[in-house]
Amino acid sequence: MPDTSQTLLLHVQQHFADSLQNCVVATGELTIQVPALEISNVCQALRDESVFGFELLIDLCGVDYLEYGNVRNHDRPRFAVVYHLLSIVNNQRIRVRAFLDDQEPVIDSVVSIWSCANWYEREAFDLFGILFDGHPDLRRILTDYGFIGHPFRKDFPLVGNVEMRYDPEKQRVVYEPVSLEERINVPRVIRDDHRYIVNAADSEVSRG
Repeated sequence: MPDTSQTLLLHVQQHFADSLQNCVVATGELTIQVPALEISNVCQALRDESVFGFELLIDLCGVDYLEYGNVRNHDRPRFAVVYHLLSIVNNQRIRVRAFLDDQEPVIDSVVSIWSCANWYEREAFDLFGILFDGHPDLRRILTDYGFIGHPFRKDFPLVGNVEMRYDPEKQRVVYEPVSLEERINVPRVIRDDHRYIVNAADSEVSRG
C-alpha cells in the first residue's frame, strides 16, 4: 500500500514548486511552509485541485516563537499562522505554515475559502495580535473590547496590564492598574533522592 503522505508530498512539490519554502513529513503528516503573500493562492489550490481536495479547515492558530527553545532564533520570524486541513475524499491531512513580519504581523484572510476561518482568525487576532487582511469582521472574540494587549504573546505579563471591576458609583465597568504582584511559580516540593546528586563524590562530601 503506498504511503499517502509521501504521495501527497510529491504532488505538493510539483504543484507549488515556486512557493514552497520547506516541506517535511513527520508522524505520517505533511507540513509545508509557504510565504505569507502566497497563502491565498496556496489554500485555494489545496481546496479546489482534485489531487488535494482539502475541503475542510479543521483548525487555524497563531504561534509566537519568541525565545523558542529558550534561545531566540534570529533567522526565524517571531509570528506564524498554522492551518490544519483535512480531505475527506482523499483521506489525508496537511499542515500549512506561514511566517509573518515581527513588527506588522499581517496575512490574507481565508474566510472566502473556508467560512469557518472567521472565528479562528478572530481568535488569532485577539490572542496574538495577528491581522487578517480581508476579514469581514475582525474584532476581539475572547477578551472584552477594552482589553489591552494580546494574552498569548510570550512577553505578555501573567497578571495582565490592567484589572477590571464594576464601579457602583459610576454604574459602569472601569479599568485600573493591576494591584497584584506578578507570581513566580517555583516548585515547593524538594525531593531527597538521586536527581539532586551531581556525582557520588559530591554526595559523600555533603554527608560528611
